[in-house]
Amino acid sequence: MSGTVPPAFDAVILAGGRSNRLGGTPKASLRIAGATLLELTVRAVAGAGRITVVGPEPAAGVRPAPGAPPVRFMREDPPFGGPAAALAAALAQPEPAGSTAPWLMVLACDMPRSGQLVPALLAAAADAGTSVMASDGGRDQPLAALYRRSDLEGAVAAAVQAGGVENLSMKALLARVSVRPVPVPPGTTLDVDTWADARALGVDDG
Repeated sequence: MSGTVPPAFDAVILAGGRSNRLGGTPKASLRIAGATLLELTVRAVAGAGRITVVGPEPAAGVRPAPGAPPVRFMREDPPFGGPAAALAAALAQPEPAGSTAPWLMVLACDMPRSGQLVPALLAAAADAGTSVMASDGGRDQPLAALYRRSDLEGAVAAAVQAGGVENLSMKALLARVSVRPVPVPPGTTLDVDTWADARALGVDDG
């Protein structure tokens, strides 16, 4: 890593999936050492200017890190429309002129070690100036990435014009976006898709 100052960024956390392989148990509510996966993800982006969670708001709320901005919740339309639809909803949210950051950190809420990869993405973006995506052991993860906001806005606009973003794959959404893979610490993009994954990562159902 260089000594370059990390770029200013906002964050979008995706937390609205059906969790079918977990029997419908929301991934965001699963816990490690008393903290939910959603809380761990929110803390991973504590340096963001704005934090938006696309998914249901927990009844108990979310405990952010000290000094972090308030967490805003919203839903994609329609609900369970997939990650591309969630990003489109977040980007369409009205903001005061000049209040948004030029970079957007995108994280799925089911990667309990994502806090370890965020610094690598910020450092890489500061050096390269292009959208960057976590590459964990050669596996690229589009839901652990730092995108230039303009790149993502252009991709969403093109997708909407071409037929819409509902159930659109991230690969299709990002087809026109220049993204550089960035090696991150091993295991930091491991996610919770099944109860076996949860046990391997030390996650419980609270």
